[in-house]
Amino acid sequence: MKLTKKDFDIPVIALLASNTIPLFGVFFLGWDAFFIVLLYWSENLIIGFYNILKIVFTAAPHPIAHLGKLFFIPFFTIHYGGFTAVHGLFVLAIFNKVDENFMGREKWPFCLIFLELLVNVIRHMYSVIPSQMKLAILALFLSHGVSFVYNYLLKREFASANPGKLMGSPYARVVVMHFAILGGGFFVMALGSPAALLLILVVLKTFLDVNLHLRGHKKAQAMT
Repeated sequence: MKLTKKDFDIPVIALLASNTIPLFGVFFLGWDAFFIVLLYWSENLIIGFYNILKIVFTAAPHPIAHLGKLFFIPFFTIHYGGFTAVHGLFVLAIFNKVDENFMGREKWPFCLIFLELLVNVIRHMYSVIPSQMKLAILALFLSHGVSFVYNYLLKREFASANPGKLMGSPYARVVVMHFAILGGGFFVMALGSPAALLLILVVLKTFLDVNLHLRGHKKAQAMT
């Protein structure tokens, strides 16, 4: 997709700014491929959080229609949470960051086991990342927050949004993004995480990010 001047609105600028932080981590803080991939995995959590907010704020033709959200939100939380948890566990496993005490002793009932796995992946991730990386995660959170307020609320994307379609929308982005990032990250790690290849990985992610962002919001705003 060819970028024009009008594409560089506030959310895109915030997105580009948040994606420069990994470069600082690579060149000045010694981050390797594992930290870069784990940072981008954490963005899945942020996407899921804002997707729940999108479902909450979807317009409804009459008040009773809002009751459907009582099904959509828990179902999405468990399903997407399990998907993200397995993805995160895979990231930790291929970089050899999982030990026998990973899951702990508590066992959550029924399908909540997927959320238990997610909680343990997040807990483990939080314990192995450097403190500066938490600021990078915060920057990604704020970037997606800017897009949510600017595009979804102020530009009224919520008026044409459908909760059923919103439930499936994060998956396509995650699969496309992390097929490239995870494969590239594993390759870079195998070569010892040279800064030049990490730079290429970050640039690739930023390029995919901007393109997926613009395509998604242009389609959504054309429907409003």
